[in-house]
Amino acid sequence: MERILVINPGSTSTKLAIFDGENEVWKESLNHSLEDLKKYKSIYDQIDLRLDLVYKTMEKHGEDLSKLTAIASRGGPIAPVKSGAYEINDEMIHVAFDHPQDPHVSILGAIIADKIVKKVGIKAYIYDAVSVDEMYPLCTITGLPGIRRRGQGHNLNMRAAALKCCADDGFDYTKSTLIVSHLGGGISVSLHVNGEIADIIPDEDGCFAPDRAGNIPQTQLVELCYSGKYTQKEMISLLKRSGGLVAWLGTNDTRDVEKMIAGGDEKAKLIYEAMAFVVAENIGREAPVCFGKVDRIVLTGGIAYSEYFTRMIAERVSWIAPVTIIPGENEMQALANGVLRVLRGMEIAHVFHEKHQID
Repeated sequence: MERILVINPGSTSTKLAIFDGENEVWKESLNHSLEDLKKYKSIYDQIDLRLDLVYKTMEKHGEDLSKLTAIASRGGPIAPVKSGAYEINDEMIHVAFDHPQDPHVSILGAIIADKIVKKVGIKAYIYDAVSVDEMYPLCTITGLPGIRRRGQGHNLNMRAAALKCCADDGFDYTKSTLIVSHLGGGISVSLHVNGEIADIIPDEDGCFAPDRAGNIPQTQLVELCYSGKYTQKEMISLLKRSGGLVAWLGTNDTRDVEKMIAGGDEKAKLIYEAMAFVVAENIGREAPVCFGKVDRIVLTGGIAYSEYFTRMIAERVSWIAPVTIIPGENEMQALANGVLRVLRGMEIAHVFHEKHQID
């Protein structure tokens, strides 16, 4: 028996699941109200709250911590790392607390997992972290020294979709080239070459999305920043939480947008088509990186359930390579499957070193 606890912290929830091998036994999303979270000055102040809920939920389901084989945690933007598994160690926890790449709440997963494994004596891993950075050196260069394009995006779901596509179509992921786009609240586009994520276009560098503004013309963005209308915090919120469809149409739910279009709303139709166009445009942006030699294009994420939206993208990019649709986010399954590969000897977990994460 390979009993795996999966932990996936989000801004207002902590998702938990137990897997027996590949099979999900149970799953819960523990919600944290904004009112409850207001009293915590930093994300680290939330650790005891979330850890206590993990213990209580395990007890409710009759789970014995001593019977766990391993823990799989969401890998937040702790530091630049390779794709795949990393065993959680003291150096990783030190970086998560002291100087993470981005102090996002998802990094709490590793900290919570570490507290549990030190109590029960098993191993815990992160898998396909947000900050996977295997980008080709050419892809990292910008026009300003000191500003580097970095790998940060929906790597967990995109790589899981790439692996599934290759398994279904009989490709070897380590010998294939795929362009994968995660279509969700944020939209990322990534290039997978011979088992590595060679380039990634995150939402801030590419597509506008349901609640994110995407790439903005530089001069106009700088003028807006210095207009006096917004503080730095408000500008970041505008770009990250209230841009995209929210700014244009007042909703981040693409199902609502499609209802508007069905009702004859021409503005909604134009904006929705523009969002699909930008996704296609950024998929095309990845093709020259691999000299146009692409085996598959994969569309995944929650919006990939929409045949209307994915068709608009496929019509523009299918000349590059066949398009495969793998809808949904599937993060909990992807985390469990990744750790299973380690437990079964199909993959070797990386060792996290604070100063040399991507040797």
